[in-house]
Amino acid sequence: MEEDPSQVAETTTTTSSVEGAGEGEERDLESNPLNQPLLKRSRTLSSNPLAIVGAKVSHIESLDYEINENDLFKHDWRSRSSAQVLQYIFLKWLLAFLVGLLTGLIATLINLAVENIAGYKLLAVSGLVEEKRYLTGFIYLTTANFVLTLFAAFLCVCFAPTAAGPGIPEIKAYLNGIDTPNMFGASTLIVKIFGSIGAVSAGLDLGKEGPLVHIGSCIASLLGQGGPENYRIKWRWLRYFNNDRDRRDLITCGASSGVCAAFRAPVGGVLFSLEEVATWWRSALLWRTFFSTAVVAVVLRAFIEYCNSGKCGLFGRGGLIMFDVSDVTVTYHAMDIVPVALIGLIGGVLGSLYNHLLHKVLRVYNLINQKGKIHKLLLSLSVSLFTSICLYCLPFLATCSPCDSSITETCPTNGRTGNFKQFNCPDGYYNDLASLLFTTNDDAVRNIFSTNTVTEFHPLSLLIFFGLYCILGLITFGIAVPSGLFLPIILMGSAYGRLLGIAMGSYTKIDQGLYAVLGAASLMAGSMRMTVSLCVIFLELTNNLLLLPITMIVLLIAKSVGDCINPSIYEIILHLKGLPFLDANPEPWMRNLTVGELADAKPPVVTLHGVEKVARIVDVLRNTTHNGFPVVDEGVVPRVGLAIGATELHGIVLRAHLVKVLKKKWFLQERRRTEEWEVREKFTWIELAEREGKFEEVAVTNDEMEMYVDLHPLTNTTPYTVVESMSVAKALVLFRQVGLRHMLIVPKYQAAGVSPVVGILTRQDLRAYNILTAFPHLAKSKEREKGN
Repeated sequence: MEEDPSQVAETTTTTSSVEGAGEGEERDLESNPLNQPLLKRSRTLSSNPLAIVGAKVSHIESLDYEINENDLFKHDWRSRSSAQVLQYIFLKWLLAFLVGLLTGLIATLINLAVENIAGYKLLAVSGLVEEKRYLTGFIYLTTANFVLTLFAAFLCVCFAPTAAGPGIPEIKAYLNGIDTPNMFGASTLIVKIFGSIGAVSAGLDLGKEGPLVHIGSCIASLLGQGGPENYRIKWRWLRYFNNDRDRRDLITCGASSGVCAAFRAPVGGVLFSLEEVATWWRSALLWRTFFSTAVVAVVLRAFIEYCNSGKCGLFGRGGLIMFDVSDVTVTYHAMDIVPVALIGLIGGVLGSLYNHLLHKVLRVYNLINQKGKIHKLLLSLSVSLFTSICLYCLPFLATCSPCDSSITETCPTNGRTGNFKQFNCPDGYYNDLASLLFTTNDDAVRNIFSTNTVTEFHPLSLLIFFGLYCILGLITFGIAVPSGLFLPIILMGSAYGRLLGIAMGSYTKIDQGLYAVLGAASLMAGSMRMTVSLCVIFLELTNNLLLLPITMIVLLIAKSVGDCINPSIYEIILHLKGLPFLDANPEPWMRNLTVGELADAKPPVVTLHGVEKVARIVDVLRNTTHNGFPVVDEGVVPRVGLAIGATELHGIVLRAHLVKVLKKKWFLQERRRTEEWEVREKFTWIELAEREGKFEEVAVTNDEMEMYVDLHPLTNTTPYTVVESMSVAKALVLFRQVGLRHMLIVPKYQAAGVSPVVGILTRQDLRAYNILTAFPHLAKSKEREKGN
C-alpha cells in the first residue's frame, strides 16, 4: 500500500516497514547516487519507497485525482446553487488567464534580461577583439561567464535544489499522479527565473525552454493553492481548487504556457502537454490550455512590438526563439526523399546515442554531487570555464572568408548579431565559426538556419561546431543550474543537417538552411521521441508550412529508429530519479499475472469497521504507513440471495481523514452511526481535500481511546474495484488512465465468512520492477521474450 509523506524514515530504515517518525540525517537533494535511485527498492511488494526530497528522507506519495465520493461531497454537490457552479467555471477560466498572463510577463522579463546581459557582454568583447586585445577579451569573457554561472549555481545549490535541470520530467511525473515535493514552491519559482537568466547569459550550452515550462507550472500551482505553503491566501473562492484534481489541470495549462512562451508556439504548447507531459486529458482541458497559450502569445507579441522601437535596450529581434525561414521557396522532387530519410535515420541513431551517453554522464555527475555543495559549485564553474575557452578560442582556427557582394545582408559585422561576424578577420572578410560560437545560442540557431547562403559556412567549421556542441551538450546538462534540452539538441541537429545539405550540393533543390531545420527536428525526435507536437512547434518556429510533408517524414523515421534502441531522454531521467512513473503500455508478461496473485504476495490488507474504536485507529496509524484503508461492515441486513450476517464493503477511507478525525476529536461515547447533520457540524468537503495534518501532532487520552468513531460519512463509497482474476496489464491501464491512488481487489466468489476485499493495489504494486522482484519466474520469461 501507499506510504504517508509525513512520516520521515530514520537512517537505519529497514526494507519492509518504517515505524515512528524520527527525522533522518539531513541530506542534500542531489547527493543520492544514480546507481541507487531515489526510490530505495526492496525485494517485496510491500516495500516502503523512499525518495530524497529537499534535505530529508521522505516517502513518495500519490495524488488524489479520484473524486472522493463520501457523504460530505455528495451533500456539497447537491447543495451547490447555479451561481456557485457558474462561479466555479468562471474561476477556472480566470486562473487559466492569469497563468498565461504571468507566464508571458516572466518569459518577457527573462528574454529581456538575457538579451541585454549577454548582448552587452559580447559587444564589449567584440570591441576588445577588434582592437587586437585578444588576451584581455578572453579574460573579460571568461570572468563574466564565470560570475554569471556562479550566481545561477549558488542560487540552486543553496536555496532551491529542485530548480536545477529542466523540470519537465518532474512535471510529467506529477501529472502521472506522483507527488513531487518542493517542485512547485515559491522559492523554486524565484530561483528558476533568476537562475535561468544567469545560466543562459553565461553562454552555457543550455536553453530556457525547459525552465519556462517549469516556471509556468509553478505559477499555476501557486495560483491554485493561493500562494506559498506557509503564506497561503484563504479566500473563500479558492476553496474549490484545494484538491489535486483541479491543481492538475492548472499545472497542465502552466506547462503549455511555458512551451508557448519559449517558442512563440501556442498550438505547439497545447500539443506538447497532450503528447508529452499529460497522462490524463479531456476536451474541456484542451480549451483552457489553448486559452492560456493564446494569452501568452498576445502578451509576447505586445512586448515585441513595444521593444522593436528600441525602448528595451538590446532586446528586439533576437529576444525570443523565432527562426523564420519563410523567405525561401520550398521545392523538392522524388529523389529528395533519400536525403530526407537519411536525416531521419541519422537523427534516430544520434538521438539514442546522446541519450545513452547522457545517462552515463549523469551517473558520474551524481558521484561528484553527493560529495557536497562545494563540489556542485566547482563542477558548474569547471563547465563554465571549459565552455568559455572553447567559444572564444576555437574561432581562431577558422580561416577568414571574403564577403559575397551579392548578398543583401551586412558583411562583415562586429555587433551582437549578424550572420557574418568579422571577429579577427580583416575588413571585407568574415569568420564563419565565430558567427556560430561568438554569439548567443538563439542567434547561433538563426545563423545556421539562414537560407539562400550556400557558401556561408565551411564544412570544417560545421564539423568543429557539431563536435563541440556534442561535448558541451553532454557535460552541461546535469550541473546545478536551470537548464533546458531543446536548444542544445537543436544546435547539434542543425549542424549535421546543414552538412548533409552541403554534401548533396546540386543533387537537391532543398536549401541548406532547410536541411539544418530538418536535422534539428530529427535529433529532437530521436532523443525526446515527440512527433505531432514537435512538428507543429517547428512549423510555428520557422513560419513555413511547405516544410510540413518532409518534416513529418523526418520525425516519424527518427522516432521509430530511436524507439528501437532505448527510451526517450525524459524516461531515462525519470528512471534515474526513481520516480514511480506508470507507462502507458504494460509489459506483455503482465497478462500472465492476476491482481489476486499480486495481493497474495503482499501482507494481509488492513481493514477498519464502519464504526471503529479510537484505540484501533490509533494503532493502525502508528504501526502502518498505508494511506488508504478499506471500511467493512459485518452483520449487515442481507439482500435477497445473500447469506445472513453478510459482510459489506462500504468503501475506503484515507489516512489524512483519519488524522483529521483524531485531531478534531470527533468521538462517540457508544458504538452507533451518526446522523448526516452531525458530521457537517465538524467537517466540510473542502476541508477534507486539504493535505494538512500529521499523525505525530495528534494527542489522544486513555479515556478517548475507549471511544468510537463513525467512519461512514468520511468513506469514499464508490472506490474503483477489480475482480481478483483480472490481469495486471488490464489493471495497470485502468489505474493509469483514471488517475487512481488505490484500487481495491474483490473476490470472484463471495461466500459467508470471506472478506469482501482481497487486497489493495497502489502505484508501487504495479511497477514492473517491483513485480519482477516478487515473481522471479516472470523475469526469466521476460528475458526469453527479448531473446525472441
